[in-house]
Amino acid sequence: MTVSTASANSYSVTIQPSGRQFAVQGDETVLVAGIRQGIGLPYGCKDGACGSCKCKKISGTVTHGTHQSKALSADEEAAGFVLTCCATPHSDLVLESRQVTEAGAIPIKKLPTRVNALTRLSPDVMLLQLQLPANDSFTYRPGQYVEFLLRDGARRSYSMANVPQPGASMELHIRHMPGGKFTDHVFGAMKEKEILRIEGPYGSFFLREDSDKPIILLASGTGFAPIKALLEQMQQREIKRPVTLYWGGRRPTDLYLDAWVQALLPRMPALTYVPVVSDALPEDQWRGRTGFVHQAVLQDHPDLSGYQVYACGAPIVVDSARRDFCTAAKLPDDEFFADAFTSEADKQG
Repeated sequence: MTVSTASANSYSVTIQPSGRQFAVQGDETVLVAGIRQGIGLPYGCKDGACGSCKCKKISGTVTHGTHQSKALSADEEAAGFVLTCCATPHSDLVLESRQVTEAGAIPIKKLPTRVNALTRLSPDVMLLQLQLPANDSFTYRPGQYVEFLLRDGARRSYSMANVPQPGASMELHIRHMPGGKFTDHVFGAMKEKEILRIEGPYGSFFLREDSDKPIILLASGTGFAPIKALLEQMQQREIKRPVTLYWGGRRPTDLYLDAWVQALLPRMPALTYVPVVSDALPEDQWRGRTGFVHQAVLQDHPDLSGYQVYACGAPIVVDSARRDFCTAAKLPDDEFFADAFTSEADKQG
């Protein structure tokens, strides 16, 4: 039974089937209230663009703030679906979300970081290595992301590309978007020892270890960053499940850590690697797979009913993969885990 809290501006939210319950105060969205109270709801962008937080409303009423129709269509809203990142309740709520994580979620922190190194991985991808404060612990799940807090109040989100390190070092892959206030700085005036402020960790993109299903990892471009962190985690924990990595780019240079993956293969016997290039030029002398990366998965795995899929990259890639994998290839909806770049300005600018 859902019990209202005392204040007229406070409503109770119950998550089924876990039974977890928390209060939403004032004009808070469901997701903000859940994060504040350590409830591990699924989410990605937090701004109504990606649809990762979408769940079924069992009872109650909400008002949705600004969001994109691809994240929640009018038909889905009429059918009772909710985007928790932009839904403000007007009554007690019962929601169905099967991805709620355990109690005691990792706390979100704001902290300074120092630029340790800047290394070009390709003409438009920079490896940014950050040093975290030695006297302040910061942990995260491989696959999650942090937000840079810029001086004008803007935020930019990037996924960690490595497992948490004992030496408090963090690796990020930054693609240059000309005109982007953050990436122009990274590829221009940024120097070693510069101090940046971050907040996190955020996101529900992480490895589900309570399954023995074979895994498909799908990355496009710098969507490889969180996938790399998952691979490091699997190697570190000696996970034996069969894993196939599909990494797609327009040209071979977009597969900027191809050599790193190739070197990993002998150390992870359960790992298979399929690089895919869509727009190779004659001078690239590309002899590997061509076309769209998610279609390469379908060609190799027409039946995904027994798999888990972890996808990260451009929205068009992730959205197409979700649609085609779950319809044509019978992948269960709740076995598709994704982190889509919500926009070039948000994730990349």
